[in-house]
Amino acid sequence: MNGSMDLPPLPALAEQRGELFTCLVELMRRLLAPDGCPWDREQSYDSLRRYVLEEACEVIDAIDGGDFLQLSEELGDLALQVAFLAELGRRDGHFGPDDVMRGICEKLIRRHPHVFGDVEVSGSADVVRNWEAIKREEKGARGLLDSVPRSLPALDRAQRLTQKAARVGFDWPDAASVRAKLDEELHELDDAIGQGDAAELEHELGDVLFALVNLARHHGVDAGSALRRTANRFADRFAHVELRVRERHGGWPQTSAGKPTRGVSLAELDAYWEEAKRERG
Repeated sequence: MNGSMDLPPLPALAEQRGELFTCLVELMRRLLAPDGCPWDREQSYDSLRRYVLEEACEVIDAIDGGDFLQLSEELGDLALQVAFLAELGRRDGHFGPDDVMRGICEKLIRRHPHVFGDVEVSGSADVVRNWEAIKREEKGARGLLDSVPRSLPALDRAQRLTQKAARVGFDWPDAASVRAKLDEELHELDDAIGQGDAAELEHELGDVLFALVNLARHHGVDAGSALRRTANRFADRFAHVELRVRERHGGWPQTSAGKPTRGVSLAELDAYWEEAKRERG
């Protein structure tokens, strides 16, 4: 049966306590009801996986952009994924939204004994050490690298893995050693290219990228952030190239299917690129 759903008034900012999260849970229960939304009812844990990642990335974009209105919206989209998955858990008899919220609340209380107990700390370094110690006690005999999610972006995961290994002394002695390793991996990559073996090429390219992550870490650079900034610069400069192409040619040449294709000379595109570097940095 269809029907409307009224939301309570929005409290003033200083008076907000998060009670409206229950409305989101109620909304998801309604959408997943037998007479709810057909699309929502067809979703699964696997089908929602990509939305969790996309929404988390959009939250990060809003943070990077310093847009707090956008950040508020994107956090709502991410919270939707939490509520959606929790309701699927309830539906399938595994867990529910209160299990999720109770679980994280209990974890925060356990891991902040300096706030909710009698442990004393001298600063944030002590907090981190206590957190890791409590986490090890909770998780039991797990491998050192098991806490690094496999689904992290590859560069971020590589950096986290090598950071954890370095804590126990499994690391290159200095940045110069890593730089020498990079040369070695590049030579092996050249050999794989010469052989024309696709599987070996992928293997050696991965080794080069991993060596670059280690080099970045030894110099105090976050490899993922470095690549994102370079990608952003590329996108910004290419937008300038596209602008010039529209001004001079009315847009990109089109295929018979109406898709952009080659036709503007590389020399002309390079000139626009150099112009973008001068004007946009």
